Amino acid sequence: MASAMGLSHASAAGDIFDLSPDQPGRIRAEKNPAAAAAIPKDFKFATPGKFTVAVSPGGPPLATYATDAKTVVGADPDYALAIADSLGLELELVPVAWADWPLGLTSGKYDAVISNVGVTEQRKEKFDFSTYRQGLHGFFVKADSPIKEIKEPKDAAGLRVTVSASTNQERILLKWSDENVKAGLKPIELQYHDDEAARLVALRSGRVDVIVQPHAQLVYIAARDKNIKRVGTLSAGWPERSDVAITTRKGSGLADALTLATNDLIKRGLYAKVLARWQLSEEALPESQTNPPGLPKS
Repeated sequence: MASAMGLSHASAAGDIFDLSPDQPGRIRAEKNPAAAAAIPKDFKFATPGKFTVAVSPGGPPLATYATDAKTVVGADPDYALAIADSLGLELELVPVAWADWPLGLTSGKYDAVISNVGVTEQRKEKFDFSTYRQGLHGFFVKADSPIKEIKEPKDAAGLRVTVSASTNQERILLKWSDENVKAGLKPIELQYHDDEAARLVALRSGRVDVIVQPHAQLVYIAARDKNIKRVGTLSAGWPERSDVAITTRKGSGLADALTLATNDLIKRGLYAKVLARWQLSEEALPESQTNPPGLPKS
């Protein structure tokens, strides 16, 4: 059963995000004959005539349970629907725990995973990828903060920033801080909090100036609480771009068809509409690629 706080949070964001199970505003696409024809003739779908996609309902706006507590909605389900439409198939969405998607995909339980999976060199050894979003972290501040923009290390010099320990955000900000010190600027003061609630309390109470965590999460919180704002984004692979991709079985031949479908959605403006519907336009890619360079092995 949803908690009272969960319900109030959902309703507070309801004027920005539609979390209803019926999703009347979903973006639909027409079949793309070129993408459909690119599916290998010998590819065996998990269910004939359907595009079976695994998604992990980790939270809005990417993927979450709707107000009926059983239908999965969000940007990733919307994108999966647009791809299924493009291939001329019916979408079959399968909610899974994040830890379970690799085995389920390898065993053929579903055809693809569309669940904010980042491209890494290690994952490319087992899976193929068709990119569809940038992996971004967000810089957010209090709504009345004098901080206007954070784009590069010098913009964060001397600021107090809350992060979780041993995260990608911490790794990048420590490098930024080192750059600032070498340039004669103040270091970034990192403050560590174990969970999102503690980080938000630290920001709202003025103990820190900036919160940094995955961009999509903060977009939803900003819409829900209306007391924080975005002042910048940061690639999860800084200084390189880090992309999120549709994940398919290695060598299945499906990735090229999905890349074609995505690029057609980009060309027709439907891709932009899907992202805009969930306030994720900042994460748009100029084009989809099959198996681009991924984050290096650690």
